[in-house]
Amino acid sequence: MGRLSVDLLGISLDNPVIPASGTFGYGYEFAELYDINVLGTFSFKGTTAEPRFGNETPRIAETPAGMLNAVGLQNPGVEKVISEELPKLKKVFHKPVMANVSGFSVEEYAATCEKLDKEPQVGWLEVNISCPNVHGGGLSFGTDPKAAAAVTKAVKAVTTKPVILKLSPNVTDITEIAKACEDAGADGISLINTLLGMRIDLRTRRPILANTTGGLSGPAVFPVALRMVYQTARAVKIPVIGMGGIEKAEDVLEMMMAGARAVEVGAANLTDPFASKRIIEALPETMDRYGIRTLQELCG
Repeated sequence: MGRLSVDLLGISLDNPVIPASGTFGYGYEFAELYDINVLGTFSFKGTTAEPRFGNETPRIAETPAGMLNAVGLQNPGVEKVISEELPKLKKVFHKPVMANVSGFSVEEYAATCEKLDKEPQVGWLEVNISCPNVHGGGLSFGTDPKAAAAVTKAVKAVTTKPVILKLSPNVTDITEIAKACEDAGADGISLINTLLGMRIDLRTRRPILANTTGGLSGPAVFPVALRMVYQTARAVKIPVIGMGGIEKAEDVLEMMMAGARAVEVGAANLTDPFASKRIIEALPETMDRYGIRTLQELCG
């Protein structure tokens, strides 16, 4: 393995840098700018059973050192992802890709994952449990250990590929949710998803986002993400993928020292489409500066 190589649930990555779901489309859009095969892999746009238009606009609001988004899982639905998006992606990306799945019931999660599990190019299933449970009063699956475990068990029962549960940070004890997922059979954990926040327009005296609240991402959340990755990596025995505010190579090393096996880059891709490529290119020199021979020595 090379200096930057890491193993993620039995699949070797050339490097640990993974553009996060919702910030990299289905990949081929970025392939027009550079060869995306330099990436470890990427997590494609959150996919649901049925097509979703998403929330009303405005969906984006700027914040100090970050941004709020309330896109609302806009996507063409799993059938079109399989028939249209993945064939286009296969032409430009020649590595296993991470499929990000969202849902509004346990059954919906399982059905969507079962379909994507059959796709040869899908290497991992990243299950976003930050969605509202429509059968459970609207609370996020990721804020209730029992609900998180129920989704995990249902998905594992119908899939053969590694299942990674993507956790919400909007909880009192992140380790409780992580351990519930691990006990239910999760192969890995990714965190953090966005923090809940809002902004108000002083002129109109109304929330800037049509949805009122949205997910805070960007460098402002990095210290929170790092703390939660550190806690989770020590609470579970399965691999952890760290994300939240990563913008530079130093952030990658910090996340891996906290216990992450790989990292996801999110908001940085929206402000600089070359962000993930730039981070990868800067890693060797940054590792030299801190006396790190290989990234493998940071894992675990």
